[in-house]
Amino acid sequence: MADNGNGNGADKPVEEQAREQTGQQVRLRVDEREMSTSYANAFRTNGTAEEVLLDFGMNLMVPGQEQAQPEIIFKITDRVVLNYYSAKRLAITLSQLIRKHEEQFGELEMDVAKRRKDTDAGK
Repeated sequence: MADNGNGNGADKPVEEQAREQTGQQVRLRVDEREMSTSYANAFRTNGTAEEVLLDFGMNLMVPGQEQAQPEIIFKITDRVVLNYYSAKRLAITLSQLIRKHEEQFGELEMDVAKRRKDTDAGK
């Protein structure tokens, strides 16, 4: 990816970022042999003075509840801990990825009521 001119380097290849930080040419090898893949439809964030914690999991409706108020359980399955520099690069990269997706496919509507087809809320 090319630098977007804002100087943050987040959209540069990892090899180029490493070269700039170390002053040396770096060869990056990616080892995915122990990688696992998870799906999440929910997340929560937290942070300390030194790290960002990202918890990922699933929002699950509790079935058969005869209560007046429905209940959802947030089942956390994965936690990723990042330093703030990596978290900032991730935030910038995700923002760019979503912007490109919306340019190609249209804006992602965040209001669920506006996305529903079976109500007048979306009109």
